[in-house]
Amino acid sequence: MADTMTATRPAWEELTESGDGRQLRGRPDWTDVLFFIILSLGTVYALVVYNDAMDIYEKVILVSMVPSVVWLGWLWRPLRTMLVVSALTVFFALWLYDADISKADTSFFLKYLFSSQSAILWMCTLFMVATVCYWVGLFSQTAAWLGTAFTWGAVYIGAVGLLVRWRESHLMGPELGRIPVSNLYEVFVLFCLVTALFYLYYERRYATRALGGFVMLVVTTSVVFLLWYSFTRDAYEIEPLVPALKSWWMKIHVPANFIGYGTFSLAAMVGFAYLIKENGETRSWLKLAPLFILGVLLAAEPLVFSSGKVSATWTIYFGFGAVVVGTILAFRGPISRRLPSFEILDDIMYRAIAIGFAFFTVATILGALWAADAWGAYWQWDPKETWALIVWLNYAAWLHLRLMKGLRGTVAAYWALVGLLITAFAFLGVNMFLSGLHSYGEL
Repeated sequence: MADTMTATRPAWEELTESGDGRQLRGRPDWTDVLFFIILSLGTVYALVVYNDAMDIYEKVILVSMVPSVVWLGWLWRPLRTMLVVSALTVFFALWLYDADISKADTSFFLKYLFSSQSAILWMCTLFMVATVCYWVGLFSQTAAWLGTAFTWGAVYIGAVGLLVRWRESHLMGPELGRIPVSNLYEVFVLFCLVTALFYLYYERRYATRALGGFVMLVVTTSVVFLLWYSFTRDAYEIEPLVPALKSWWMKIHVPANFIGYGTFSLAAMVGFAYLIKENGETRSWLKLAPLFILGVLLAAEPLVFSSGKVSATWTIYFGFGAVVVGTILAFRGPISRRLPSFEILDDIMYRAIAIGFAFFTVATILGALWAADAWGAYWQWDPKETWALIVWLNYAAWLHLRLMKGLRGTVAAYWALVGLLITAFAFLGVNMFLSGLHSYGEL
């Protein structure tokens, strides 16, 4: 399967291979300079045309993003292509709106493709199709390629949806205009995009599509939650922010937080794949019991978080999730033979947790600064703060044992899976069951 990822690439990409088969980037070239110029011109255009819609902090964030995105575009060329195509699509959508929000219902392209709600629904559809393709792709190279293509398509249209939603909020009224990371609906979209993008990066870096089905399971779970939340709560509606969220700290705290959540989730699913590979030839179901129980618990979490009520949607989802976990374990033999080596799985798991821990640390510090600005104290042992600390300590301990004691293999993989349970509770469970200063985020 790795052969499908190592086809000849253009000379300007300057890719080389490291000793372990990972793809390394060559020196910057004229295309990187051109990308910088395009980003700079786009930034100037945004600052001139939408000057009144942005506060000083948004302007600083926008300008500071240019060198960061240029670096990411050099590091990973497909991201650059996706960003350019997404930006062109967003400009097309804004041109169609022509500062009139009502055109979302009258323009064909907006109504069925590029309004935020339509684009995000397409994102959900493509992610679910990609998940199926990746699993079929374990036995078919064509299906695996389609899994990658549909995932890229989902990321593209999801990014378009979030950016158009940003503009839509301003068209609906100055008091509604805000960056689209301010409610549960928007951050679930962000979580899907972040998790999928990090997976696509590692897919290319390690030249394997065999992990796509595992990682897309957690993305698909988020998609199901997003659809349920949208249609049962009208969550896609753009509404005024609660006072606590009217802060520029939110614009940097939330994205950093969800980079952490996304990479922790990716690491957990790679850990699941590691355990499947390790037990590929195991005949004892007793030995597989802990893995099955963990998988079922992960499938049960949305049921537990469904507002304390037995929801038909989540009951069906739980049953389906348990069947999926059981099916994966039943076919662990052929699946394990198509997974990359233990070394690659372990390396991806480590890198994902390291990146997530760095961003989650930054997000926690920013959250403390935000708390001091909003409530006059950096830390008040609010349930959300307490569970954020638990998440941080969990991954700090994982990394410490990895770096100091050489933590590897089975224990590391199980720990990553348990970490996802802890992270999910910190993300949703706290809002459901524990009241506090962050209770504005409840379902």
